[in-house]
Amino acid sequence: MVIKMPIITKAGLPVNEILRREKIQILEELEGKKVNTENQELLQIAILNLMPLKEDTELQLLRKLSKSGKNIKITFVNVTSYISKTTEPEHMERFYSTFEEIKNKYFDGLIITGAPVEQMKFEEVSYWNELTKIMDWSEEHAKSTLHICWGAQAGLYYHYGINKYLIDNKMFGVFNHMIDDKDSKILFGFEDGFKAPHSRHTTIKKEDIEKNPNLKLISESDKAGVFIVENKEKNQLFVTGHLEYAVDTLDKEYKRDLSKGLKIEMPENYYKDNNPEEGPIFNWKENGDRIYSNWVNYYL
Repeated sequence: MVIKMPIITKAGLPVNEILRREKIQILEELEGKKVNTENQELLQIAILNLMPLKEDTELQLLRKLSKSGKNIKITFVNVTSYISKTTEPEHMERFYSTFEEIKNKYFDGLIITGAPVEQMKFEEVSYWNELTKIMDWSEEHAKSTLHICWGAQAGLYYHYGINKYLIDNKMFGVFNHMIDDKDSKILFGFEDGFKAPHSRHTTIKKEDIEKNPNLKLISESDKAGVFIVENKEKNQLFVTGHLEYAVDTLDKEYKRDLSKGLKIEMPENYYKDNNPEEGPIFNWKENGDRIYSNWVNYYL
C-alpha cells in the first residue's frame, strides 16, 4: 500500500483542481509562506517544461510523481529565449520560474521534457544555448536529471555527442520493450514485454550508445529502438518515449495532425481493434506510475 504524500505546487495552478478530483493530495504554497509537511522529508523537483501544451504536461507529470509516496515540491521552469504560442503569458509568469531565478538553488531532481523541434538540428533551436546552460547547471545542482523524448536526445547529444537520426515514418504508438540491464533500479518491478508509448520523428542508434563507455543501455524495443539509457554515474537518465502520457494523448496528436492535413499513420497498438472509433487501450498506466516512483525513490 502506497502512503499518500502531497505534491506541493504554487497556489492557483489550474491543474490542481483536476488532481484533487482524482484524489491526489495537493498542497498549495502561498507566496513567501512555507507549507507544513509535518516534519517529513521534502524532495525538491524542477520541471523544465518545453512541451507546447504546458498544462497537459503539468497534469501528466504531477499524476505520475504523486505515486511515489514522497513529499515533493514542484518548481516549473521555462526558457526565456522562446515565448510559448500555445500558453497564456499570465500562466507562465505566475506559475513558472526562469533559469535566472533558480540558478543558485539545488534540487533533488530535474525533469527536462520533450519538445516539438526534433526535426531541426539542435543548434538551430531558438533556445538551444539557454538549454545547454541548464544542462551544464544540472550536473552540479540536481542529484538526478530525467530527460524525456527530445529532451533525452538533446541531453545525449550535448553531454555525450550522440547524434539523432530522422526516420522515414513517425514512431507513433505503443510498443513492447525488453530490459537490457536487469540491475537498473529505474525498471525495478518491470518484466520483459512491458509497454510504453512513443511519438517522434527521430531516433538514436544502439551502436552509438554501446560505443560510449560512459553510457549503458537499460531498455530497448524491437520496433521503437533505444528506450532508456543511463550514464555510469547514475545521475542522468534518458527516456525516448512517453510513459507519462495520459490515455488520450496519442489520440489527440493523431486527430490534430489529421485536421492539419499532415501525413500521419494511425498510432500502432493503441486503439481497440485498431479502430479509432473504439477508443484507446490504456495498457501502460501502471508502467508510468512505477517508473516515476522508481526514479523518486531510488535516484533522489
